[in-house]
Amino acid sequence: MIKRGPRLITVCLVAAWIFAGCTSYTIPGKDSGKIKANSCEGCHTDYARLIEVHSPDTAPPAGGCGGEAPHFEPYDRVYLGGTGYDSFKSSGHYGIGCTGCHDGNGDTGEKDLAHSGDWISSPSIFYEEKCGMCHQEVTDNFLTSLHNGTGQKRKVAMRSGLSGADEFDQLPAHQIEGYNNNCAICHGTCGNCHVVRPAIGGGGLSKGHNFNKTPDMLNVCITCHTSRGGHAYLGVASGTKPDVHLTEMGWDCIVCHDGHELHGDGKPVDQRYAYTELPECENCHTGLESSNDYHTFHYSDFNCQVCHSQDYNNCGSCHIHGDGARIPAYMDFKIALNPIPDIKEGYGFVLVRRTLAAPDNWEKYGVDEYANFDVHPTYNFTSPHNILRWTERTEVEGNCYLSCHIRKEGDSLINKDLYLWQADLLEWEIGATGHIAVDGELPLYWTK
Repeated sequence: MIKRGPRLITVCLVAAWIFAGCTSYTIPGKDSGKIKANSCEGCHTDYARLIEVHSPDTAPPAGGCGGEAPHFEPYDRVYLGGTGYDSFKSSGHYGIGCTGCHDGNGDTGEKDLAHSGDWISSPSIFYEEKCGMCHQEVTDNFLTSLHNGTGQKRKVAMRSGLSGADEFDQLPAHQIEGYNNNCAICHGTCGNCHVVRPAIGGGGLSKGHNFNKTPDMLNVCITCHTSRGGHAYLGVASGTKPDVHLTEMGWDCIVCHDGHELHGDGKPVDQRYAYTELPECENCHTGLESSNDYHTFHYSDFNCQVCHSQDYNNCGSCHIHGDGARIPAYMDFKIALNPIPDIKEGYGFVLVRRTLAAPDNWEKYGVDEYANFDVHPTYNFTSPHNILRWTERTEVEGNCYLSCHIRKEGDSLINKDLYLWQADLLEWEIGATGHIAVDGELPLYWTK
């Protein structure tokens, strides 16, 4: 939250504004070196004035898997100030003018009049019109961006008995409302990454309306990807370490997940692992297949994370706008049959992560149960962002099978808990997920 000076200064500023009137002073700024007080910028650069005319929040801050969103006062969320604002004033976006993006009336000091008519609070909701004028290639492709929630919409639609994401709009209005009010708070548009804080981060201008070409890893990327990607990459959980790409290379998210991936390529995909722009380990680590005996033997059997990931965060059974995740967050590590062999070809066994799916996800929005819940497993193919060269599976004396293969010692089966068995599934998960459990798929001598 932005801190102001002593209360006396604020009171004096307010008093000066009241007695002098809206049009009797100017603020340093635009082409003439001055900004009219009775204008968008005149109001939004005047902190005392914003406090005077602000409307208190009527809804609680957004929440989600990362917990409650931090609270910023309404006037702090729309204040044009600080070094970010100075940078904004020297940018090409500033020359467009406030109404060029937000519409409304830019020649008045009256809040209601300024925000009337066709005024838009978040112009990038209409990114094809508002951003596409200058960034047409990006906006033309963005419809298929994974940030649009295509994969999530696909699963919701298919479990509801439809064919895929292209039929999502045919869902009942109350279910779409539930999606928009809950899931969509982290599936945003251009402004959520480049201008404002994500809703789950408290919303509002992040740097005085400056357009940040490179999103900030901590305040943008990890704010949304906090419970899984960021949780793992930063080594948040007790007993885990930050990803080696952070500690040894100092990389932020966009080193691997660059703009070409995040903006979309215009080609629809069913789910994120089918997207051709996703980074692959082999993009940097060449010659992996023959780099050591373990790689040579298992290269086409497992995804890399089976050996090089640590335990990772899971949760499940979400009651949308109700109890939330009824299987609370827990750390786990599960190897299962590859649930997407048509997309991730060649891998027989992969890491999987429990999802939020449950038959009654949308009960609070009038849908008692999905029509076709079993069409997708409740565990997804996963590639945790917590890579280490040396893990419990690789840092062993002798053969690595001692830390991965199941073996019997007395009456105990060592390493059995690394694998997903049907016995690990809840009753309502078996129909959807049983086919990727390892029962009957491992060498018989492992459990004899």
